[in-house]
Amino acid sequence: YGSDSGGGVAPGDLPVEAKQKQADQLAEMLSEIDRYAANHGVDLRRGIGVAGFDWVAWLAEATEKLLVSDDVRRGFLTRADMCAGQWKAVKPHQAATDAQPMMSVIVRLAQRIRMETGNPDISGVMESVEQLLQESVDAIPFIIDPSTATKVDLGQIDFDALAALFSAGRKATAAARLQASLEQRLARMVRENPSRLDYAEKLQEMIARYNQGSKNIEEFFEELKMLAASLNDEEQRAVREELSEEELAIFDLLTKPDPTLTKSQEAEVKRVARELVAKLKTELLVLDWKQRQATRAAVQVAIQDMLDQGLPEVYDRGLFSRKSATVFEHVFSAYQGDGTSVYEASV
Repeated sequence: YGSDSGGGVAPGDLPVEAKQKQADQLAEMLSEIDRYAANHGVDLRRGIGVAGFDWVAWLAEATEKLLVSDDVRRGFLTRADMCAGQWKAVKPHQAATDAQPMMSVIVRLAQRIRMETGNPDISGVMESVEQLLQESVDAIPFIIDPSTATKVDLGQIDFDALAALFSAGRKATAAARLQASLEQRLARMVRENPSRLDYAEKLQEMIARYNQGSKNIEEFFEELKMLAASLNDEEQRAVREELSEEELAIFDLLTKPDPTLTKSQEAEVKRVARELVAKLKTELLVLDWKQRQATRAAVQVAIQDMLDQGLPEVYDRGLFSRKSATVFEHVFSAYQGDGTSVYEASV
């Protein structure tokens, strides 16, 4: 580093912040997260030294209290991430060693919360802090057995198990698991079929009402179950319509929210959807089709031509133009240039 005269660091200044100052900041952060958790009924220091089934019970109870709302959950996780980053920066200062028992509680509680809300894999600094905690030669006040953690397959939610968890008093945890399952499920369903966006918007409205306090946890849980039932019905609709998921997406884009069709006109649109998907997959979606203007244009023109020839007369020019553009946007988003699509990824 150059001197003050050379445009660098002034004499006496340190290019790296003093470890003691970092240690003081870590102490402040730990005090802040301790106060935050206490305000929501969680005594983090009670988790220090707890082991075995007592630890599992404490962790479940603390998680339940911090899942009371999205705002509370995010508030804790943000503070946990900040503490983790600062703790890693402080090492190997003695303050890091002194803070290790508290950090073990914070990091593992954050992991449990993320697992319950559909994001069990931590990344970045939290992952490195977890590794440091495991590898430390210092005594750790408790050892976590991964087999004691409740792992949830969010793609196969057991509603009986959720109801039992809810009845047992873990209401916020049960609701958070169901909410996370629906969010992940809807993300996939909307990728496959943009016309399902209304379901995602409905879920967000339900979450917002609950977070604002206009719905209690029992009402929120029942609303989530009703939405889950409607998604089950929606996922079976392709079978009822005698279409594949890919064909159903095209059909929905062509028919929702307008126009109003007769049964015979619906049949015409279904035929167009089937033929368009077949042509796209067998002829038009060649390797790297999205990268070249000529192949992109060929796909767009083919869509326009097939819709122009196959759609019933109820589609006037303005509606035809909007539907053609919407279908092309969906195809561009759903089908990659390497031959894959969101449909293969969802299988």
